[in-house]
Amino acid sequence: MGNVIELKAADGTRVPAYEARPAGTPKGAVVVIQEIFGVNSHIRAVADGYAAAGYLAVAPATFHRVKPGVELGYTEADMGEGFGYKTAVEALPAPGVLQDIQAAVDHAAQASGGKVGVVGYCWGGLLTWRAACTLSGLSAAVPYYGGGVTSEAEVARQPRVPVLAHFAEQDSWIPMDTVEAFKKAHPEVAVHTYAAHHGFNCDQRGSWHAPSAQLARERTLAFLGQHLA
Repeated sequence: MGNVIELKAADGTRVPAYEARPAGTPKGAVVVIQEIFGVNSHIRAVADGYAAAGYLAVAPATFHRVKPGVELGYTEADMGEGFGYKTAVEALPAPGVLQDIQAAVDHAAQASGGKVGVVGYCWGGLLTWRAACTLSGLSAAVPYYGGGVTSEAEVARQPRVPVLAHFAEQDSWIPMDTVEAFKKAHPEVAVHTYAAHHGFNCDQRGSWHAPSAQLARERTLAFLGQHLA
């Protein structure tokens, strides 16, 4: 359904992205932000899913500045490798990878002719939160189990657009007491929790939980339908 395109960031860096287009006229666009495993087959499938729902979907390669062409699986070794790339990206001088996400937002708006939302998973959930608080041209944001979103530094941010946040109740990376603190600090954010583990949306991971993934997708599509119309 999709193909690889090239985005141009504000500093001139050219960044590849996977783009999936709907069958008809897009009813808006969704920027899909990867986990720490690259724009792999799962993230491409997620983008294809949003395209099937009528949106133009763009998934930028957010590791490109430190390692082009990353496409990992979900083994322990893959997790260690991906965490290393994530650490390297996080260490880039500001605005770092956020300018690549901004380029994806700008492209998505132009290519779809509609409003743009951003959805991200794991580390991509954290980048989605930051995008909602700092970037321009967005109308909605949906972080899934964003590692670090409930940290003190991130809770201090203020979103510029409506946010729907999904968390897992059995997530060893994001303790529920920090989720509760986040909810208290951000009553404007719609927070949902699920009886599942970190990564419940990914059907290639052992933590995949189909009922939670389905419910979160239904809520996400309803949220996007409301704010991207």
